[in-house]
Amino acid sequence: MAADDILFEIKDYVATITINRPKVLNACTGDNFDEIERLVRDSGTNHKVGVVVVTGVGERSFCAGGDVNWEKGNEQTEREKKQFDEYKYNLDEALATCPKPVIARVNGYAIGAGNHLQYFCDFTIAAEHAIFGQNGPRVGSPAGGRSVAHLANILGHKRAREMWMLARRYTAQQALAWGLINAVVPMAKLDEEVKKWTDELLALSPTCLKILKRSFYHHMEPLMQRMMGDLVAEVAPDYYSTGEQQEGAAAFLEKRKPDFNRWR
Repeated sequence: MAADDILFEIKDYVATITINRPKVLNACTGDNFDEIERLVRDSGTNHKVGVVVVTGVGERSFCAGGDVNWEKGNEQTEREKKQFDEYKYNLDEALATCPKPVIARVNGYAIGAGNHLQYFCDFTIAAEHAIFGQNGPRVGSPAGGRSVAHLANILGHKRAREMWMLARRYTAQQALAWGLINAVVPMAKLDEEVKKWTDELLALSPTCLKILKRSFYHHMEPLMQRMMGDLVAEVAPDYYSTGEQQEGAAAFLEKRKPDFNRWR
């Protein structure tokens, strides 16, 4: 991981975590996600932090998910595959259990892991050009467990299944209408709007906010026990050795439609 892949700043009780990989639309490796998780946890115990903001650099992308060039398989060791597969366990849990409110500042694409990164945050403020969606079945990435299931808490099962199983794309206005996000503003007003939310949160009792957030966590807790690796082991324990995942990743990189027929 490059030293400047993930930027961090604390100013006026707001901790800002910024994904700085614009050449790949702020897509992340396992190490990048681990670093975001560490910063979220550290911010949760830092008395100089009242609110955490997660975002990406530029105006094109919040986070385009996992870096497919890194993820595609042949270059990864088994340890790296496990690290990437299970990062959700650590990062999703860190976001859900962080005692400070966490805001996703979505400045463009929020796709795949970038989408569930934003919906595990407490609030999402999006620029009007933002696009949301999942990639899993398109690229052979076997998402599962809490990262998938929590979306049903937010959208209900019909919409959550549509978003995950069809891998469609949704505009910021559609996401707002569904209840996936909290506010939509022009890109030029995004920082101003995020500041309104952080200022409002910082004016409130931090202990009351901590208790409220923990109450929501207890509602989520039953599904938080199931990790992606558990679901892969239960349904398809040999998945990574069959070639299906590699076909999905290769098709994405080659800009062609994948052919999954042999695995039906």
